[in-house]
Amino acid sequence: MVSKEDIINALKKVIDPHMGISIVDMGLVKNVEIDEENNVSFELIPTNPACMSVMGMALGAKEEVKKIDGVKDVKVVVKGHIMEEDINKIVNNSK
Repeated sequence: MVSKEDIINALKKVIDPHMGISIVDMGLVKNVEIDEENNVSFELIPTNPACMSVMGMALGAKEEVKKIDGVKDVKVVVKGHIMEEDINKIVNNSK
């Protein structure tokens, strides 16, 4: 079974390129959930609603979590960004 700690540790590898700090340490990751089939979802909330790096961070976060043994699928939900709808479509339709 995949744990929340596994997810958080993977997400700590994703660094905000402007701050040089992990997205976890910056407090950008919220509501990490793992269902009974090891599908993972979490929210990524940028500090700036026009952050140009949020797509890269979201894709990087998804890739790091997918590397965890046992994870079936990963859904990243970007919230609080001016283009969140488009970003979420792109991030969650990429395999």
